[in-house]
Amino acid sequence: MVVMVVAVLVLSSSMFVSYPWSLKQEDLSSNQQSGNADQGVDPIYSRKLLNFVRRETRKEMDSPAGEKERAGGGEIRKRILRIVPPPGRLSNHYQHVWPGMKFGWRIVVGTVIGFFGAAFGSVGGVGGGGIFVPMLTLIIGFDPKSSTAISKCMITGAAAATVYYNIKLRHPTLDLPIIDYDLALLFQPMLVLGISIGVAFNVIFADWMITVLLIILFIGMSTKAFFKGVETWKKETITKKESARRLAPTDNGTQTEPNESKASKVSIIENVYWKELGILVAVWIIILSLQIAKNKTTTCSASNWALNLLQIPVAFGASAYEAIRLYKGWTVIASRGEAGRIWRVHQLILYCFGGIMAGVVGGMLGLGGGFILGPLFLELGVPPQVSSATATFAMLFSASLSVVEYHLLHRFPVPYSLYFAAAATVAAFAGQSVVRRIIAILGRASLIIFVLAFTIFVSAISLGGVGISNMIKQIEEKKYLGFDDICAY
Repeated sequence: MVVMVVAVLVLSSSMFVSYPWSLKQEDLSSNQQSGNADQGVDPIYSRKLLNFVRRETRKEMDSPAGEKERAGGGEIRKRILRIVPPPGRLSNHYQHVWPGMKFGWRIVVGTVIGFFGAAFGSVGGVGGGGIFVPMLTLIIGFDPKSSTAISKCMITGAAAATVYYNIKLRHPTLDLPIIDYDLALLFQPMLVLGISIGVAFNVIFADWMITVLLIILFIGMSTKAFFKGVETWKKETITKKESARRLAPTDNGTQTEPNESKASKVSIIENVYWKELGILVAVWIIILSLQIAKNKTTTCSASNWALNLLQIPVAFGASAYEAIRLYKGWTVIASRGEAGRIWRVHQLILYCFGGIMAGVVGGMLGLGGGFILGPLFLELGVPPQVSSATATFAMLFSASLSVVEYHLLHRFPVPYSLYFAAAATVAAFAGQSVVRRIIAILGRASLIIFVLAFTIFVSAISLGGVGISNMIKQIEEKKYLGFDDICAY
């Protein structure tokens, strides 16, 4: 995990240094006002266009013909501009909308919403991407695809803070870490593979298709999580009554002494399962290397597809290793208690498929995958605290990998990403501290489930509303609503 965090920090620093700071915001503004605002202007395109015009103008003016035509420089400029394709025709690439970064009400409101989104998302184990994406689109002014990419940066920051907070904590009832490393090893490789598929689908699928999928999936998941929270609340009520009865004085005036409480925190060396963590980090490094190598190939070339397909045996190999150990009884999902000792083949296949689907949805929508993993872990019988901590732990790998992928695709501006990632990191620390204290006081871990259900529902409303609004606008403007060409990005 340390290697992964260091790698992301080094990459962020290199992105910050290599960002085209010399590009003036006035250049973007003038281009948008001249009719390209609906397409958006990529800063990288603008810089290339400006350099091209300057270079060709210098050639023309230094030529023999330029001596005679120097007085008619306007004609030379017009002739040069005629051979420069407009932004929409330079290529078939998606054109981003990246607003200038300056202090104002948009930054303030966006920061507040992002802060609460990260706080609730970290507690529920869902990351908060369903709140980040609408905020970045509607308030800050990014295009949907750039918002998805920046959302991943925020999820990575919040997940890193949450994992750091949880890595010393213990299971609420058993003598185990609060992060279930065996459960993470079963799901995380599939989640990472699904993220790569989801990033590709984000390019291919039209916005309205993603919106329909999102609304159906999220409303279903939030409803299921809510009823699970109600069920857990009732069980907690019964447990609290039994505890009160045991502590009440008996007829002879004595009372039952409570069991001595175990330590809630231990050292990292003792609390981490290093073998499972090593496998997870190895999978992350291998797939990251494949993504970097893929970026140096031509899109849709044979080598590009080969590098894409090589991710499959890596992810399946790691998850299959854990699945076989569970099936043979060589290891258990200890956080489930006795229920974690018996596994059937169809269960393992179904859960691995659930990990892939969580990654696909996360890659498509800019979410962390916890929107599916969290409710799925709860259905497995994992306690809410363990479910949230383990889902966030898995998301740290998948979200950080997505950040690298999106950067290689030039999908987000670095300054905004660093700023909002830092805000999400602080919010995650605050959310974990406050909610854990409330749970300790009330004895109600079901609060985590209600936070999960609430966050998913709010995400369904916000993302669905934005998607429907964009879909209506596209229909009115008679824009193309079919599939996009993945080879053109």
